[in-house]
Amino acid sequence: MIAIATKPRIPGRSRRSTPRGAGRKRAVPKKLLGLIEKSLDDDKAEDIVVIDLSGKSSIADFMVIATGRSQRQLGAMARHVGEKLNAVGIKGVGVEGAKQGDWVLIDGGDVVVHLFRPDVRRLYNLEKMWGMHLPDSGHEAASA
Repeated sequence: MIAIATKPRIPGRSRRSTPRGAGRKRAVPKKLLGLIEKSLDDDKAEDIVVIDLSGKSSIADFMVIATGRSQRQLGAMARHVGEKLNAVGIKGVGVEGAKQGDWVLIDGGDVVVHLFRPDVRRLYNLEKMWGMHLPDSGHEAASA
């Protein structure tokens, strides 16, 4: 009988050499992105911007930035996006800032969503970090 030396298995650890989903195609993130965009559009979000993060960051495949007019609207948009992600099997969706309602962050795994009130969005200007510009909102142009 020949004995083969193997590494001891650590309880609770997978024997997979690559993380689950590492070889998957971008179809799943694209579907999530479409779901999120539709949800935000249904909730009357303004100035929706999608930033493709593939090859730029490992935090997600896409970042969505949108504006809501009130704390209540931001809270409702965050709740609806979270519910829709849960409905398609994305578990543990993280939502931060919904109670304050100035800046809400939704971690949907492959898609990260930032919801802002207009003044807070202008202040932080996340688009600039990724080489984009804030969209011209028709509401601000009309008041100028």
